[in-house]
Amino acid sequence: MELIDISRKLCTKVDTLSFPEPVAFVYNPLRYARVAHESYLERYGQSPKKALLLGMNPGPWGMVQTGVPFGEVNVVRDWLGINVPVKRPSNEHPKRPVTGFDCTRSEVSGRRLWGWAKDRFKTPSRFFETFFVYNYCPLAFLEESGRNFTPDKLAAKDKEKLFQACDKALKDSVHSLNCEYVIGVGSFAEQCAKRVLASTPVKTGRILHPSPASPAANRGWAERAEAQLKYIDKLLYP
Repeated sequence: MELIDISRKLCTKVDTLSFPEPVAFVYNPLRYARVAHESYLERYGQSPKKALLLGMNPGPWGMVQTGVPFGEVNVVRDWLGINVPVKRPSNEHPKRPVTGFDCTRSEVSGRRLWGWAKDRFKTPSRFFETFFVYNYCPLAFLEESGRNFTPDKLAAKDKEKLFQACDKALKDSVHSLNCEYVIGVGSFAEQCAKRVLASTPVKTGRILHPSPASPAANRGWAERAEAQLKYIDKLLYP
């Protein structure tokens, strides 16, 4: 499958990279959660999609645990139907263990995004007729304290090779899925989409990120996201 081939090439490339302080730990779920991640790609990435919803990178209680973008454990297991063994990173922070589908923490962003998909579309098959969910960067970064460190905060020289690999994987994935739109979940992802796809006919847009750190997202994220999707194209949200 083409998406799996793209994922494996990206995994190999980013595994060769190193990052200076304050990054102390790097998790690559494309490697240790490969079975879960590829189950997601194979099950839901087979057909063309009208729109790709693009996140930034894995969250500590989402894709870090399940290998699925925004992959809140309960939704991935109970709605997407993926529940497979997940290995552990070779260098694991004691405050951020990977317990896979045994993880009892819930990632709010993932719960909101996939919860909206479930409430609106009822079944995964209906949701994936139109959408696919993907993360721009496959790596999660942690500081020595265990604090999450997002890739937009990396120094320019540390971003260069990482973003080069991520750009190619995004462009190849969009082409494989024959997407008409790439919609950033948050401003960073939108900026990445615009940069990577500037020379293509693919249209870009943005919806509000569902992070609990966003006051706007805490006041009815699903309704705001729906309104933004309708504004981009009414066909995305009839």
